[in-house]
Amino acid sequence: MDKNTITGFVLIALVLIGFSWWSRPSEEQLQEMARQDSIARIEQQKALETAEAEKKVVEVKKTLPADSSSAFFTSRSGNAQHITLDNGKVAVTLNSLGGVVEGATLKGYNNQQGKPVTLLSEKDSHFSYALAGKSENFLSDELYFQPVAQSDTSVTFQATAANGGTLNLRYVLHPDSYILDFEIEAEGLQNYFAPSMSTIDLTWVNKAQQQEKGATFENRYSALTYKIKDKGTKKLNEMKDDEEDVENPVDWIDFKDQFFSSIIIAHQDFKNVNLVSTPFEKGTGYLKQYGAKMQTLFDPSGKQPTQMQFYLGPNDFHTLKSTNKLSSSDKDLDLQNLVYFGWPIVKWINRFFILYLFDWLTGFGLNMGIVLLLLTLIVKALVYPATKKSYLASARMRVLKPEVDKLNAKYPKQEDAMKKQQEMMQLYSQYGVSPMGGCLPALIQMPIWIALFNFIPNAIELRGESFLWATDLSAYDDVIRWGKDLWLIGDHISIFCLLFSLTNIGNTWISMRQQQANAMMGSEQQQQMKMMQWMMYLMPVFFFFMFNDYSSGLSYYYFLSGLTSILIMWALRRFTDDNKLLAQLKAYKEKHANDPKKVGGLAARLEAMQKMAEEQQRMRNQKK
Repeated sequence: MDKNTITGFVLIALVLIGFSWWSRPSEEQLQEMARQDSIARIEQQKALETAEAEKKVVEVKKTLPADSSSAFFTSRSGNAQHITLDNGKVAVTLNSLGGVVEGATLKGYNNQQGKPVTLLSEKDSHFSYALAGKSENFLSDELYFQPVAQSDTSVTFQATAANGGTLNLRYVLHPDSYILDFEIEAEGLQNYFAPSMSTIDLTWVNKAQQQEKGATFENRYSALTYKIKDKGTKKLNEMKDDEEDVENPVDWIDFKDQFFSSIIIAHQDFKNVNLVSTPFEKGTGYLKQYGAKMQTLFDPSGKQPTQMQFYLGPNDFHTLKSTNKLSSSDKDLDLQNLVYFGWPIVKWINRFFILYLFDWLTGFGLNMGIVLLLLTLIVKALVYPATKKSYLASARMRVLKPEVDKLNAKYPKQEDAMKKQQEMMQLYSQYGVSPMGGCLPALIQMPIWIALFNFIPNAIELRGESFLWATDLSAYDDVIRWGKDLWLIGDHISIFCLLFSLTNIGNTWISMRQQQANAMMGSEQQQQMKMMQWMMYLMPVFFFFMFNDYSSGLSYYYFLSGLTSILIMWALRRFTDDNKLLAQLKAYKEKHANDPKKVGGLAARLEAMQKMAEEQQRMRNQKK
């Protein structure tokens, strides 16, 4: 790794650290944020109290005699029935009061308490709809439906109007899937609605339960996500209160957490969509409170039913992709995009390389720790040619150091630095050495490094998988822990994160040794490198505090990657003969001694700058 590469990494670190410092709020801002948080909590409490009050009003209405003038007066009283549909993958609970989904439990996944993952519950979730009639509004919270047809995976609810018309709700749970079809159909109800009435109002609220061990890390990957029709997906802010009114039609809305999703999908589009996301504090057992209000098509004549679907399942790339085929419409839902693989270049690396490699390795039934080890070795083997090229470029500059020392002795003054640099470029050109030769290969490896940063935290296959002391590779390992949060570090030390940081320091030490032997470095540059070295050693410390709360699988991968890099550098240094390499460079110089040299790139710019400086000096001398 040459000076240019290290300089690039240092600049990246400086930008990250500088931006973190610059964006740090002042004391006044912290006080204002605390005040705003207090206001938000008060408003949230008021909203909860209002919801409870409305719920009590509904309960009171149940005890009152039915209004005989109401179209559905016979359906405004009764007893709520709870019906469960189960296909072996997901159990969905429906309430005959409103005929709505009120619970969803996954069969093949457990939370940290060892209980089945609950995505929706009667206590934390509420779904309702409203229809605007000519003389009254029909609210799902006030209508008792009767199940008129039922099986293990389907049910039809019906509410009968005074004129004999019916409002029918049909639910069908697809076999061996996480998709629940939902259909609303009116029969003979057109007289109760205005001719222009064509929409139904939907409201969905859910408090997302904490499913994983690390609430902070899980919250980073939990967000209210939605897909705009004929466009891509968007999401609300993961870390703070956020609200958005969506102007364009929406295909689906997802109350997403790190590894699971509760999605409502519209066959006829959602319009006039309002979305709200409110994070909960750590330790409450919840991640966020999600809320969505929207409208979709409703035909009072019954010619066209309202069609929707729920996806209640894992954020598994292949499962989501296959679920697209179960869509009740011809839309391209792109549900697989819920598994975030990064920005475009990184995304394609993950989608068309890392994912298939990971699937191939997991197909052998190996422990996930071994899978990550093999993944690391394969990736390192693939980038080894670039790594070797980068090392040899640095080694060529190292063996030319005696020649560079002569230039340092020839031009000891600072004012001759540009001329010295120009001759140094000519020297490298004579020996066929490129100072930038080690930079591009190193940069080629960066997208893969970043790709794994996005892939591993989203790989549901790592969830609950243990390796060595880590009980769950999708969460931090916390063999060393204490019961109180400390500033920057939290309540634990992740051993894999610590090992990752130590190998990072080892790699930095190796890079610094190579840099000290670098041919381009003069005495004044060595002084400048002291600050750079300090920054390079500070980066692993920064990474430790950053990654201590991340998944142990990610820290384990980076530890293996760093350790492998140390071994590769040791092997390259061990088996590279400097004398032989110098002889090759001298042979190159002799072979091309009579070749015309075309000055270009950095050397050409340095030469032009040198001529300009000389011309300016000449003009100053003339004036004197």
